[in-house]
This record gives sequence, structure tokens and C-alpha cells, in this order.
Amino acid sequence: MQKIWKNGERWIFAERREQFHMKILLLGSGGREHALAWKMSQSPLCGQLFIAPGNAGTAQYGQNLDIAVSDFEKIKTFCIENAISLVVPGSEEPLVKGIYDYFQQDAVLKHIPVMGPSALGAQLEGSKAFAKQFMQRHNIPTAAYREFSEETYEEGVAYLRAHSLPIVLKADGLAAGKGVVILEDHEAAVAEFTQMIKDAKFGDASRKVVVEQFLTGIELSVFVLTDGHSYQVLPTAKDYKRIGEGDTGLNTGGMGAVSPVPFADKAFMDLVEERVIRPTVAGLEKEQIVYNGFIFFGLIKVEGEPFVIEYNCRMGDPETEVVMPRLKNDLLELFKAVADGQLSAQTIYEDARVATTVMLVAKGYPEAYEKGKVISNIPAPTQDQLVFQAGTRAVGADVLTNGGRVLTITSLASDLGIALTHSRQTAEIIDFEGKYYRRDIGFEFV
Repeated sequence: MQKIWKNGERWIFAERREQFHMKILLLGSGGREHALAWKMSQSPLCGQLFIAPGNAGTAQYGQNLDIAVSDFEKIKTFCIENAISLVVPGSEEPLVKGIYDYFQQDAVLKHIPVMGPSALGAQLEGSKAFAKQFMQRHNIPTAAYREFSEETYEEGVAYLRAHSLPIVLKADGLAAGKGVVILEDHEAAVAEFTQMIKDAKFGDASRKVVVEQFLTGIELSVFVLTDGHSYQVLPTAKDYKRIGEGDTGLNTGGMGAVSPVPFADKAFMDLVEERVIRPTVAGLEKEQIVYNGFIFFGLIKVEGEPFVIEYNCRMGDPETEVVMPRLKNDLLELFKAVADGQLSAQTIYEDARVATTVMLVAKGYPEAYEKGKVISNIPAPTQDQLVFQAGTRAVGADVLTNGGRVLTITSLASDLGIALTHSRQTAEIIDFEGKYYRRDIGFEFV
């Protein structure tokens, strides 16, 4: 990239499109990052793609780097030495820790767009209490709640004993998708509350705990890309968090997903835009919270009405693995439009096919699990199926397990049942010791 200059909070790219080749640094190492790397590498705007730290799958589309997502000093050095023109944080960690602000406050880095919110904007995910307060200020529908800390522990215990069942407890901070617990018993709720606050079950994340009203309905994920002023709605998805079939057992980071969501018809999505998306983006602008990137709305449909369960400041995982294959737009064109302040001029195009993804996980996940198992029979990508790697690493010619969620199999078809069948068939073929996956992803729709 030859010349970039900054105008207010937006970056203006000087080159004509045909001369424009971006050098991109993608931060992360999961299935989401593999899907983003796959998508961005297809763009004619993609000159070079680097992934830090990446996994065995991302290495197919760019160069992996031995740099942690929160090592801002090493990221800075690499960006300067390699003339990086765009940074794309895949996960929440660098965003909540303030990578956007770090770049903006550095004279040498501030010309490089970071596709994500400021640290304050990332608090929509980084603090459940912050998000709840934001929703209250802007009349965004969400469950009633109270927040408690060690100082108000006794008050919290009394509140729990009088609370209707079931009771939802949420660690205020980041807990790797495992900080939400739903209890059917008052004493169990008090015990969990005590573990969170007194015993630091989730570390600093549960120094504050949000106690939330339980809502009965069906959940879905809605994603938008925003420049803090305008937004574009991406394909919807529904993920499956519980480890066991029939949505039983412990919460995980996600065991599979489908897109689009069958019940999210135009009438419902119009309500989502009117009551959730527009007030959120308008609220960010009104409060002068800098936000350039993805907003993930974790929603629940209650008697036809959308309520916000949570915000995330990045794309979901494994939802990214079904959303990106259905997004027909050039993702880098969209990122460039955000940076140029031209997002409102874009139109989102979706693949008419249904996408499903099934996650293969290590034995024992989401609790203790082993790593280093050899993975065999990973198929090459086709127009109808893609295998996105998550917890993997390459050792010579072998691909080994390197995390609890190992890889995800995304299939596209004209029908949800067909796509699910294809994902399950490939899940049977791929092999590693201790492999487990849910065979009922999308069960309520087929």
C-alpha cells in the first residue's frame, strides 16, 4: 500500500482498486480464524496474509507467526517491518485488552486500520454489567438483572434465595464461553454464586456476577459489520453450546451451527433491526464509543419478540464457519468500506444454500482433555464442503490435536437435512483418538 491518510476516525485508502493489494495480519488460532483466512484469501485485494499464531489449517491460506494475540509489542514490530495495511482481530482477547487504542495512540501505527472496536466498545463483551447498563440506557430489550460483587455478597445470597427458578448466573468478565450457569435450585445457585465470587471460579471474570431473569424461547445469533455509524447485517446463524445431544450437559465454546435460522423470517428480522440493531449502533454513536468491526447479538425469541442475551465484539465460533461460506461478498471489500466510511453504500449478498457445521472435539472436553493425537482423513475442500481447523498444529507431515475443539465440518446444500447428513458423514471419516461430536446439530429443524 503506497499511501494512507486519516480523516477523523476513518482511514482513507488512496490507491485505485486495481492497484490495491493489502498485507493483512489476522489474530487468532481457532476455527473462526481459519474461516476468516479462507474467506479473505479469496479476495483480489489480498496481497499477503499473516496469521498470529494460527493453526495447521490457517497455514493453507497464509503464513503463521509465533506471536500471541495480546503481545502488542511484537505485533507492532511485525506490522512496521512488514508494512501491514490491515489488522483483523479474530477473538475478543486483543479487543478487550485495547489493541485498537494501542494502534491509535502510537504515531507509527495509527494509519493502520484495526477491524474492531475500541477497548470501551469491546466492553459490550468484556463486561456483562456494562452491556446490561448500555441496553438499559438505550431501551434495548433484555432480561431483568442485578449485579453483585464481594462487597454485596450477602445481599446477593438473599436475592438468590428469593429469586424465581431457574436462575441465570453470569461471570461479568471473559470466561471462554463457560461463565454462564443456569440453576434449577436455590441452594445450588447460592453454592455456584459463592464459588464465583468467594473462590474465584472464573478468576477475575467472576469478581462481579450478574444474576439474570431466565427467558424461555429459542436462541439465535445475528451479526452486523459496522463503522460506528452505519451497519450491514450478515447471514444469521444458530449455534449449539451444550456438550451433550438434546442440549444437555456442560456448556462449551460451541458444538455446531446452522445458517440461516429457519424461524428468523423477514418480519422477525425487521423487529431485530428496529429494536436491537439500530438502537445499539445509535447508542454507540451517541456515547461516542468508537466501533469499527463486528457486533454479535446473542438473541432469544420470546413469544415472537427479540431479547438480547449477550453482545460479543467479534464473530462467533463456530458461527463464523457457517456465516462466511454463505457470505457472497468480498470480505476485504467490506472491511475496506468500513475503513473508508463507505459501508452504507454496500449491499450484502447471501448464498441461497443452507450451511451446517459439526464440531469434532477431544475426549473429555470441555473439562480436562489430551492433546497431541494424530488426525487422519481430513478431506480437501470442495464447493459443497469445507473443514475448518481449530485446535490443531502441524508437526512435519502430521496434523495433531492441540485444543478441546479440534475441527469443524461445514457442508452446504439446498436442504438443511442434506447438509447435516454430509457433515455427519465426514465426521465419521475424519479420525483421531477420543473423537467426539454431536449428531443432532439442527435437531429442532429437521
